[in-house]
Amino acid sequence: MKSNIVGALVLVVLGTLFLLNNLGFTDMSLGRLLMTWWPALLIAVGLGMLFKRG
Repeated sequence: MKSNIVGALVLVVLGTLFLLNNLGFTDMSLGRLLMTWWPALLIAVGLGMLFKRG
């Protein structure tokens, strides 16, 4: 159940960011964002896998 909530929240946040970018409220580059934060994404996925098993 918790993973469903986390996944849903991630989708809502991403959708909100994309909408704000399309409406001109933010000036964000998805490529630059991914190039900067991809290590944090790997860490988060790894921690999620560790805590899911135990």
